[in-house]
This record gives sequence, structure tokens and C-alpha cells, in this order.
Amino acid sequence: MTDDMTDASTGSAAQGLAEERTLESPLTERIEAIMLIIDEPIGLIALAAAVGSPVPAVRQALETLVDDYDGNGQGPRRGFELREVGGGWRLYVREDHDDLIAEFVGGQAPARLSQAALETLAVIAYKQPVTRSQVASIRAVNVDSVVRTLLARGLITELFADSETGAINYGTTDQLLQHLGINSLDELPPISPLLDDGADGFDEGTIR
Repeated sequence: MTDDMTDASTGSAAQGLAEERTLESPLTERIEAIMLIIDEPIGLIALAAAVGSPVPAVRQALETLVDDYDGNGQGPRRGFELREVGGGWRLYVREDHDDLIAEFVGGQAPARLSQAALETLAVIAYKQPVTRSQVASIRAVNVDSVVRTLLARGLITELFADSETGAINYGTTDQLLQHLGINSLDELPPISPLLDDGADGFDEGTIR
């Protein structure tokens, strides 16, 4: 019994020490850690809760990071930037490097899309503008990695962020039309004959 209590006490102490070290790390470092793993802009309040700091302090830290990345501090300007989009914050590659990234990603991308990517692309094509969560609901699977692949291939693009939730809405690109050999989305075949009941997961007239 004594050994069990000692182990439990040791475990609690270790957990408390780990949490203390996390909170003691610079706020800007904690914010950067969150920014590196998110796929959509994160709101100020949600970010403050994630890093365990007051909203004013987080806002100030974000401004400090923006200046740092823009080269306004002691260091050089970075190839990425921190931007507020749709009420949320996220890291983005600077527009100066769009051509470089497109060339790199194009050279790294596989020649063929997976079945999952094709299915996700079809949902976006017929439902756009549509969010990742809506696509995931239709396909009943997580589509985060697939959406990133489609973005990297230049087949879909971020259209706008929802004003309330900050969720990114996606749509297809002209590059997809070129691959399909059509001039507009109106030339896509009707989706109803391809579905079991003609409406599962889709609404009529969803092509916009």
C-alpha cells in the first residue's frame, strides 16, 4: 500500500512539474507550437485557452511574433508570416514565395490521386463552397490530410473564412477544369444518377 501511494504521489508530482514547465516556457513559444499544428485559423480566445494565458497577453504576443516574422525586430524577415484571417490566426507562406512552393509541391506530388482524394475532390466540386467538416460529414471520415493534398496539387483553393466560426470554405480551381477538359462547373455531369437515392449527402443545384 505504501509503495502504491508513493508511486501515485511521484506520478502526480511529475505531472505537476511538467505542467509547470509548460507554463514557464515563453508565451511566444507556446503560441508557435499551436500554430504549427493547426489547419484552420484559431480565434484569440481559443488560442488563449490553449496556451493558458490571458487574452491581452496573447494578443500582445501575436503582435510581437508578427513583427518578428516581418523582420521588424533584430532578426531577418521570415519566409512565412502570421496573419489574422476570418477572426482567427494562422501561419502562411509569404506571397513572394508562391511560385517557389507551387513548383516544389508540383515536383513532389504523385502522378495519380488516391481514391480518397478523388472522392473528396468530387464532394468539393459539387458542394462548393464547403468546409472540411462538411466534407468529412458527407464522407464519414476525416479528410484533413486529403484536403491538404488537394491544396498542394492546386486542385482546390481556400475561398473565404466563415465570419462566425473561422472555418475555411473550399472550392475548385481553374487547374481542375483544365485537367477535366471543361470550361466551367456547369459542364460537370449530374450527380443524382450516380447516387443510390439521388440525394444522399447532396442537395439539388449545389454546383455554384
